Amino acid sequence: MSERWRPGVTVAAIAEQGGRYLLVEEHTPEGLRLNNPAGHLDPGESLLQAVVRETLEEAARAFTPTALLGVYLSRFVRPASGEDVTYLRFAFCGTVGEPLPGRALDPGIVRTLWQTPDELRASAHRHRSPLVLRCLEDHLAGRRHPLALLATDASVYAPERKA
Repeated sequence: MSERWRPGVTVAAIAEQGGRYLLVEEHTPEGLRLNNPAGHLDPGESLLQAVVRETLEEAARAFTPTALLGVYLSRFVRPASGEDVTYLRFAFCGTVGEPLPGRALDPGIVRTLWQTPDELRASAHRHRSPLVLRCLEDHLAGRRHPLALLATDASVYAPERKA
């Protein structure tokens, strides 16, 4: 029997201030790319905890989620390795604080920057995935879902042990 296929579960923070959106510029196997502050869900954490943690790690800013923007499935093949990658992304809109003094960005993150929607659209060739632009467009369209839509069972934090 073959191993069960599992997409990578990721979270992304969509933060807008004054008509500009927070991005990170990061090293990837495909070169230097732009992305929303984003990353993988870790064991023992909720989706909300993950997006707060990832934003802190990648942008050195506190993120407060206010709504679920959407759930996205994407797939691509890495040009260099031929690896077939599928991500299930939970994107959240919310607010960010000022950069935290003394807080370093994750390894691989070059810098944070703010772009207008037009700048984001013009830089699409540099996006880590098409979901960067898709999340922008969904945010601009007013898509918002209540955070109460998400539930995290207590077993995530303390798995039940069966005898």
